[in-house]
Amino acid sequence: MSDSGPADSTPLTRLAFELSLLARHFPAALLRRPGFQLDRSANLILTRLELDAPLSLRELSEAFQLDISTINRQVGAMLKQGLVDRVPDPDGGIARKIRASAKGLELLAADRVQSRQGIGSVVADWADADIDQLSRLIARFNQSVEHIEDNPWPRPPDLR
Repeated sequence: MSDSGPADSTPLTRLAFELSLLARHFPAALLRRPGFQLDRSANLILTRLELDAPLSLRELSEAFQLDISTINRQVGAMLKQGLVDRVPDPDGGIARKIRASAKGLELLAADRVQSRQGIGSVVADWADADIDQLSRLIARFNQSVEHIEDNPWPRPPDLR
């Protein structure tokens, strides 16, 4: 038996270990699968834009807690691919805002089908109640992180 494992077997130690493995498996493993059309940053940005009104680069930067130059570079690449559009501020502000384009939303929907299929193959022999329980616990975990960071993430009405 190796001494390189966790020093104790408390629930918190086990959770930290399992989350490190989850980070290893998902989303990278699913996004490397053939058929995905969006990279990780485009997927996340489009998901946020789909759930929100058009956002400025500053608002995206704050939502993702990333430097504005990083968001600017990612959005610039997405503009070139036709995944997002620059639009006037719907509230009449000076800054242009970013919204998901029809193409971006179409590719996001296609990638979600791929993702569901991949996740579905992992939990194919699970009971629906177990899948539901895992979903609720992960949502609770994510909401706790969002609360600590004071950075809530919008959720679709059917997933609340």
